[in-house]
Amino acid sequence: MLASCSKDWLKPEPLSFFAPENLLVDKKGYEAFMITLRKNLRNTVYGEFNTIVSEGVFSELGVAGPVNNNAIRNMDRQLTPSADGNYYVLANYQWGYRPIRVANTVITRIDDITWDNEQDRNSILGEAFFHRSYWYYLLVHEFGDVPFIGKELMSPRLDFRTHARTAILKKLIEDMEFAVQWMPENTVPGAPCRAAAFHLLTKIYLAAGEFEKAVTAATTVINGKYKLVQQRFGIDASKAYRNYIWDLHRPANIHHAANTETILATLDRFELTADARTSGLYTLRNYTPSWWTRALDSRGSNGTVDNGPQYDSLGRGGAVLRPSPYYTGDIWTDPNDLRRLDGNWIFKEDLKYNNPKSVDFGKPIDPTKMRALADTFQHYFSFPYYIAYVPQGSKDQVPNGGNGDWYIFRLAETYLLRAEAYFWLDDKGAAAEDINAVRRRVHAQDISAGDVTIDYILDERARELFGEEPRKSELTRISYIMAANHYNGYTLENFSTKNYWYDRVMEKNHFYRTHLKWGENECRISPHHVLWPVPAEVINTNTLGVINQNIGYPGADKNQPPLTVITPND
Repeated sequence: MLASCSKDWLKPEPLSFFAPENLLVDKKGYEAFMITLRKNLRNTVYGEFNTIVSEGVFSELGVAGPVNNNAIRNMDRQLTPSADGNYYVLANYQWGYRPIRVANTVITRIDDITWDNEQDRNSILGEAFFHRSYWYYLLVHEFGDVPFIGKELMSPRLDFRTHARTAILKKLIEDMEFAVQWMPENTVPGAPCRAAAFHLLTKIYLAAGEFEKAVTAATTVINGKYKLVQQRFGIDASKAYRNYIWDLHRPANIHHAANTETILATLDRFELTADARTSGLYTLRNYTPSWWTRALDSRGSNGTVDNGPQYDSLGRGGAVLRPSPYYTGDIWTDPNDLRRLDGNWIFKEDLKYNNPKSVDFGKPIDPTKMRALADTFQHYFSFPYYIAYVPQGSKDQVPNGGNGDWYIFRLAETYLLRAEAYFWLDDKGAAAEDINAVRRRVHAQDISAGDVTIDYILDERARELFGEEPRKSELTRISYIMAANHYNGYTLENFSTKNYWYDRVMEKNHFYRTHLKWGENECRISPHHVLWPVPAEVINTNTLGVINQNIGYPGADKNQPPLTVITPND
């Protein structure tokens, strides 16, 4: 019921013991579907090449490192509707529709049983709306106009049509306005609550240009029970050389009672059975350098090895997302910022030779002694240790970043979303206050209303939400807002040839701006990459209808006007 291969995303599974007919017979059956949907949220943050990583390499935060010879760097050459350089960009399409299918089953069958009370029915329905909206929010900002499937598919269909992003957003608002009325205030760890629904609704309101409603939705969360963490707590709290930003990012603390900032987070523990846990967060693999190889000592011998205490603590880094100088240096201008202090970062100068047989054992790695000068790109850079460090559950596991809970929505982002809404409403004073709420808790200097720009808001998001936010989707959402309102000459008509996403990435990301090359590799993007290509397999198997391809990719010449109204039959 829950599995799907790439070409079968639109087909129902055969009847089985776990088929809806056999499971959705009482409240517990519907709750079982909710558990599945909550597990699906983990797809965005767990494993190598996850959604957060794949979106990050399409932003100013970084590029795909050479951990995989096929990884995307030259988007012009490698990203097509039928190939994505093995970087799983196209897979995000299926990753979105799989949980949508599960949610649609619940939504379609919500009245197949007699409910004891209205609250039980509507809270289940509200959560199903939440999950469906969460994934459609990503889809419309990764792929733009996509088919809206709003009900369970009872038989195979080959006649899908593309719906306009604006029509989908309108439907998501309708669904989420229902959800915030009925979802519970308090839930078990891993389950979305009413505040999570308001947080998601804030994002959707912003995407739809409903800025005053976005302020109201965010304010509901900010004025509720949640507070920005500003004191030590939980695991490692007794370590004086750490600070509460470190505590905030310990997976073991994310659902801690003292963590007043968690709105919604995933649930993943090593002690769970193997089939119930993920492969791990892979943060040490995704965001850190391959310091453990390629570094030669002063005698030309191997200065680093993949074993020992340093390897266990710094991990088997692969630079899957190689952070850009914008993220590792440019945005960190305040020397008092706690996010940058007390061991929260490992700076490249701190990396040491760890081979006991090396004459330079324990000394700082000399970047001029790499096997090739280009190796410094993958093997030698600074990184946010407080985000990357997740220990393994057992000594026999590779230190890639182990199992642990992780954030989906956190209060700091709610403040920054409301700041953005105030910015679009031209209330820069209120926007500055919300940004300063986030900055004050890290002891960074306040900004003034005159400092508030959309670029500054994005800089603060980068400082606060690296490894948490789907960066490309947020940049694309903002690009749509600018185009719809003709900011700086952007238009919806020319969205794929001139957009804010491309201009910002080229301005801030040194690797793309300079078309950094090493060997046969090159960092290159174009304006049409603001939207990813719809997988060719999806389009080609839809033989009785037309699913549009995004402008700039092969097949876009066959597009038809997208549907602008969602009907009960969709």
